[in-house]
Amino acid sequence: MSRIGRMPIAIPAGVTVEIAENNKVTVKGPKGTLERVLPAEMDIKQEGSEIVVSRPNDLKKMKSLHGLTRTLIHNMIIGVTEGYEKKLEVNGVGYRAQKQGKKLVLSLGYSHPVEMEDPEGIETVLDGTNIIIVKGISKEAVGQYAAEIRAKRAPEPYKGKGIKYADEVIRRKVGKTGKK
Repeated sequence: MSRIGRMPIAIPAGVTVEIAENNKVTVKGPKGTLERVLPAEMDIKQEGSEIVVSRPNDLKKMKSLHGLTRTLIHNMIIGVTEGYEKKLEVNGVGYRAQKQGKKLVLSLGYSHPVEMEDPEGIETVLDGTNIIIVKGISKEAVGQYAAEIRAKRAPEPYKGKGIKYADEVIRRKVGKTGKK
């Protein structure tokens, strides 16, 4: 059995989980509501204040879906109770971020400022001019938007200029040396 898939998911107080047909799972919590259609082959049951995911057989595909399904439900429950956040750092001379309403305006050394609209259910908060915090209840959406912001100017290996995750380590390279 999948070690992750076997573990029951505890439902904290203040969270309601509904499992509809076709494995459409809706999770309501203090921070909002998330819903997702999970693989139809998996058997999702609510037993008291726990959710148990089981698989029909031991085919390779079912084994891989088992752990995935359990993790997706678990991430939804954490999302509606605590929420998710990712920190990005803007490094470089003259590189900075600003907020204009729901727009994130980035000055990244291009001839124009880069404007990004916050997607539905996600907010960006600035800490100073060079730290962007992406917050939301969906782990997937937060990670995706953070990756899109980073892609506007990924960090380069010589001076480390660009947008990087706060916990990311950039492998630095030594620049070229001139002839003597």
